[in-house]
Amino acid sequence: MLLTTFVFALQDGISRHLAGSYNVIMVIMIRYWFFAAFVVAVAARKAGGIRAAAATKQPVMQAFRGFLLATEVCVMVAGFTLLGLVESHAVFACYPLFVAALSGPVLGERVGWRRWLAIAAGFVGVMIILQPGVGVFDPAAIVPLVASAMFALYALLTRFAARLDTTATSFFWTGTVGAVVLTGPGLWLWEPMSAPDWAWMSVLCVTGALGHWLLIRCYELAEASAIQPFAYFQLVFAAAIGLLVFGENIRPEVAVGALVIVGAGLFTLWRERQQR
Repeated sequence: MLLTTFVFALQDGISRHLAGSYNVIMVIMIRYWFFAAFVVAVAARKAGGIRAAAATKQPVMQAFRGFLLATEVCVMVAGFTLLGLVESHAVFACYPLFVAALSGPVLGERVGWRRWLAIAAGFVGVMIILQPGVGVFDPAAIVPLVASAMFALYALLTRFAARLDTTATSFFWTGTVGAVVLTGPGLWLWEPMSAPDWAWMSVLCVTGALGHWLLIRCYELAEASAIQPFAYFQLVFAAAIGLLVFGENIRPEVAVGALVIVGAGLFTLWRERQQR
């Protein structure tokens, strides 16, 4: 899981570099083409092949999941170009709190008062980072918060879809639908890319497939509740890349807010595991 978070952080750094020079949707479209090819290759090797992987009892749900994740990735990468990796990931780290808050209306799960207190604490952490009442509020700070809410909804819909479909089916629809959704606007917004950046684009595609493969292996080897807390290391790795490669800095309020958010998120994960 630690290696997975490092690969995803590396992917975010390359996405930030490319999206700073080229259209965000075009960059994510190319990345999704490779991801879709990877998904199809994995499905073809499984029992039943592509037909079995694509078989679903809830096509509208699966299609919406794929659309939602592709859109969320575009929003998050746009956040990297506006705010940088450090602040974007500091705000995005609150997505487990969104998951906890929305698990009631979406999945019908009960959220106890302890987790509601943790959600409130996480919201305070976000306010510490955004500082809406101090000076001139930067609307760009809302972008990673929107991405966080979108990813939380995607995670909940993935749980919901798992009631009727297999993990392989959800994985197949995630990759293929995303590629289909982004191809139209991505081709329309196509921009010529230099040879060095095509090399970086190739690395981005490989890291995307590698990261998802590692994540699948994680869930094959351990329970999700056991490895999920380690996902917060992506914030650490992404911040390191932002500091060392892009010359970003960590403002004191961002560090304090991120600690509050991560602490609240870890508590909600612990409570969920205790209840199970």
